[in-house]
Amino acid sequence: MIRWLIFTVIVLFIDFYAFQSIKTITKNKIVIICYWLLSIAIIANVVYSINSVGESRGLSQQVMLAFGLLILTLTPKIIALTVLFSEDVFRVFKTGFNYFSSSKTTNFFPERRAFVSKLALGLASIPFSSVLYGMVRGKYNYQVIKHTLYFEDLPTAFDGYKLTHLSDIHSGSFDDEDKISHGIDLINEQESDVILFTGDIVNNTANEMTPWIPLFRKLKAKDGKYSVLGNHDYGEYVRWKTADEKEENFKAIKDIHPKIGFNLLLNDSIYLDKGTDKIALVGVENWGTRFKKAGDLNLASSKINKEDFKILMSHDPSHWEQEIKSHTNNYHLTLSGHTHGMQFGIEIPGIKWSPVQYIYKHWAGIYKEFGKYINVNRGFGFLAFPGRVGIWPEITVITLKKK
Repeated sequence: MIRWLIFTVIVLFIDFYAFQSIKTITKNKIVIICYWLLSIAIIANVVYSINSVGESRGLSQQVMLAFGLLILTLTPKIIALTVLFSEDVFRVFKTGFNYFSSSKTTNFFPERRAFVSKLALGLASIPFSSVLYGMVRGKYNYQVIKHTLYFEDLPTAFDGYKLTHLSDIHSGSFDDEDKISHGIDLINEQESDVILFTGDIVNNTANEMTPWIPLFRKLKAKDGKYSVLGNHDYGEYVRWKTADEKEENFKAIKDIHPKIGFNLLLNDSIYLDKGTDKIALVGVENWGTRFKKAGDLNLASSKINKEDFKILMSHDPSHWEQEIKSHTNNYHLTLSGHTHGMQFGIEIPGIKWSPVQYIYKHWAGIYKEFGKYINVNRGFGFLAFPGRVGIWPEITVITLKKK
């Protein structure tokens, strides 16, 4: 109860401050009433949706939509608040300066406040438009990102070998069959030798994936499709009635992978062969510093040789930072996901930024340390916020070349 009271007070404070820009420009009662009715309705919807989450089994689409509407309306208000608060601070200092100086005038002009209010609203419209686009179209704005990586010890037969890396499907968030079908077609158009998926096939429960199985079954790769589990695949974020019910759901989630043609690697490995050459594909269960730690790298590598060329699939990139990159068993390329790039940020030439970089050192794209690579996929789906702004859903295509 107290947390919701604090939440409501904070949001209403932001609403009240941002309202000053509206009030300065117009005195129309209809506009004012609509502003406050909408603000209160959005707050009430968030409180109601989150408090009913126990019935909806985890993070539901209802909760995500409520959260999205809150972000959509709150973000521009925060921008407006920042502008207006800066103006107020300036006026306080100006008034204080005038008080202690020979000048006793306040130099406050209503026209100036009106100008600042219009400026605040103008600036606020930019994030509003961006968030709205992200919720309507950005979440399905699939990007095919291609990398070519060179290795001195890549087996000759695998020179030019192409893999598609997918991560974080989060099928429980999907709401547009045509867009998902387009994403599947994009993946198949890459004609990669192998498709590798690094976890989080659902948000909460196995049945979220049921309507999407026919689409994902269409994925094609001549050397097969392989996968691992992510933190959301263990049913950790659902209020289960019994331990058996949770275990049944976990089994059902694991059963999804063969239904869509994927070979699920649970702390296990296989070889991809081309003639007499081979590379090792290693898959660990989720290993995270903040989430479930079920991965066992040594067990997963027990069937392969130290000198093998290795591709490792591990959902959480913190595993690479904590254990993989300094491991004596040389893992040439690690594939991860998990971060989603926080589904919000800026990626333009010369600028790569997202708030998630303050949590995860490796959060999107290719990184190289100690002669080893990791690719952090930005995710195919979305979670919590039902959209993407600046960080688009990703299909990664990596070509291996002999240096």
